[in-house]
Amino acid sequence: MSQPFIRNHQYNYIKKQVGQLQRAFNTSSDPKVILSLRDEVQAKVLELFPTSREAQQPLLEAISSLQTAEECRSYVNSLEPYVAEMPQVTDNQLKKLFPKVKKLKTPSLEALDFRYVTYMGWTDIASGKMYLAYPHHNQLAGIEGRFTPTNKKGVCFVCSKHEEVALFTAITKSKPANASPDYYKAIGNYICLNSETCNRNITDVAALDKFFHDVLAK
Repeated sequence: MSQPFIRNHQYNYIKKQVGQLQRAFNTSSDPKVILSLRDEVQAKVLELFPTSREAQQPLLEAISSLQTAEECRSYVNSLEPYVAEMPQVTDNQLKKLFPKVKKLKTPSLEALDFRYVTYMGWTDIASGKMYLAYPHHNQLAGIEGRFTPTNKKGVCFVCSKHEEVALFTAITKSKPANASPDYYKAIGNYICLNSETCNRNITDVAALDKFFHDVLAK
C-alpha cells in the first residue's frame, strides 16, 4: 500500500471531477460523451501529480476504468486512506505564531481531522480578529487580521465558492526603504467565516500561497 500522498485540496479536486463523471453516468445515455468526459477527468487528475511514484499510478489511473455512478462513489471513498494529514500543530505552536497576542484563544485541536485541513482559521469575536495558520512553503506560518462579517454570501478568495464570508484585512510586513514610521499597507480579501466549510471546498492553494507571501514577505 502506498503511503498517504494526496493533500486535502487535491482530494477535493478529485471528488469534484469524479463527481462530474458520476452525474454523467446518471444523466447521459451517449457512450461517447461519457468516454470523452472520463478521459478528460483522468487527464486532469494525473496533472495534479506530475511527480507521482510508480506505486501511486494504479490508484490515479483507475479513473479510466470507471463504468458506473456507483463505481465513481466507491473510487472516491477508496482514496481516503491515501489522504495525507496537514502537519499537526499544538497550542504552543499556534501561540508562537502570534507572540504579541496575549491570551490567544486557539481552536479545539482534538476535534480536527488533519487529513481534511489545508489551513486553520478561527475568530475571536471579542477582539474582532481572525487568525490563519498554514504550512506555507512547508513551514507553519500565521497571519493575524481584522474581520468584518458581511452578513451575506460572497465568493471566498481561498476556495472560490459562494459562502458566508467576512472581509479579512491584514497588515503586510514589508515597508518601502524610506517609509515613515506610520506607514502601513493592508491587504483585504473576502474569506469563508467557517474554515471547516472552506477546507471542504478548496481545490487549489495558489490564492492562499499568494496571500501568505504578500502579507509576510519583508
